[in-house]
Amino acid sequence: MRKLEKLTPQPLWNYFEAICQVPRPSKKEERIRHFLMDFAKTHSLEAKTDKIGNLLICKPASPGKEHVPTVVLQAHMDMVCEKNTEKHFNFETDVIVPVVDGEWVKADGTTLGADNGIGVAAQMAVLTDPELIHGPIECLMTVDEETGLSGAFALEQDFISGKILLNLDSEDDGEIFIGCAGGMDTVAELEIEKEKTPGKSFALKIIVKGLWGGHSGDDINKGRGNAVKILARFLWQVVRDFGVRIAEFEGGNLRNAIAREASAMIIVPSVQKESLVAELNIFASDVEFEFERTEPNLVIDHNSTTLPEEVMTMSSQEKLLNILLACPHGVLEMSNRMKDMVETSTNLASVKFIENGKVQITTSQRSELESRKTMAAQMVRSVFELAGAEVKHSDGYPGWTPNPSSYIVGVAAESYKRLFDQEPIVRSIHAGLECGLFLEKYPDLDMVSFGPTVRNAHSPDERIHIKTTEKFWLHLVDILQVIAAS
Repeated sequence: MRKLEKLTPQPLWNYFEAICQVPRPSKKEERIRHFLMDFAKTHSLEAKTDKIGNLLICKPASPGKEHVPTVVLQAHMDMVCEKNTEKHFNFETDVIVPVVDGEWVKADGTTLGADNGIGVAAQMAVLTDPELIHGPIECLMTVDEETGLSGAFALEQDFISGKILLNLDSEDDGEIFIGCAGGMDTVAELEIEKEKTPGKSFALKIIVKGLWGGHSGDDINKGRGNAVKILARFLWQVVRDFGVRIAEFEGGNLRNAIAREASAMIIVPSVQKESLVAELNIFASDVEFEFERTEPNLVIDHNSTTLPEEVMTMSSQEKLLNILLACPHGVLEMSNRMKDMVETSTNLASVKFIENGKVQITTSQRSELESRKTMAAQMVRSVFELAGAEVKHSDGYPGWTPNPSSYIVGVAAESYKRLFDQEPIVRSIHAGLECGLFLEKYPDLDMVSFGPTVRNAHSPDERIHIKTTEKFWLHLVDILQVIAAS
């Protein structure tokens, strides 16, 4: 049974709902690519793929518009796969069922995939709209945007021919993006030694959950809590006050998401159990008060668990907690070039036990300035190396330098103002878009990025605003028609 059949524009929502039926985790886009290839074949549209799996579907110009510049519509096929702990869901096999919740569309306990499924749906709707007057259209659908931008990195230099590109991967109605931050990852591996669990001990699992999480770029300045930082803060203190020993510590998941949940199995001397629980309640009350305006659903809880055979040595757990407490997280600098714009930030993304007795700590850094991005990565690296961890940086990706005077920026801004009687905000975004990588291969591209309002992307609270989705569609269609009339 379709859930979105009463929403407008119906073709756009119909395609989005169809996309939700197709599993599409990052690096596993085979099924969504086959779905889109079948779609192209059904509608007699030319389609091709490159070596890494990017897809291009082309639509000829309307009669008499063959001379109009080719426009590239660009979105990515993959989605972030995040779910609440209690939700039983397999992103490789299960179907996302979008539901209407007032003014929004969301999923149930998982990410919705509006990032960037709504962009792909818009491409499909344009490709099949019989009334739209337009020039030649190329719909570029990239792979693995969310976990490495590998589709954009590997895009071949002769894969597209258009010189105007509309990136459909932004999440704020009324804002037109003309630049983005560059980014890189800094990953540490810390060797952990363990020893036999002390006698006369009691085991507890400490849990931090209920946080919004969200995008590590676009949401980094919203005062949201980081579950890993909160849990580390508590453990750092009770290790000193109660002789707590740590058996396990896990938190966060994706490099480009703020950590929503974290948990640790700890061992406390039996005689200290009640005192430690009382201390946890005091800590929880303090932290809930700190975040009462930005994290109303924050929960810090505990439950009894089976006593483990081993715990970390005192030296190992001290190193780990010092790293997690000292590692910077959040906004480092605001831009002095663009008002209210984050210039540089870093995200403490995840902590995971891996093979060979090591803990892996993943972070990501962003900046509109290449030099500041490097500085942020060096800052994080220095903390890791002080604890003796092995550190690696990813190659990173470039930013996209704004060009406010470009042709397509003018068209997009004038179109929005005329359609909705409102001046759009034209700005750069503190998130990684594929546009910077496209410019390396196609330096003559003229680009803008826009989209409907999506909130809490990269988290199970992801939702897309219905009314702004209709505005997004009207804006996209109008831009294409303005170009065709030029």
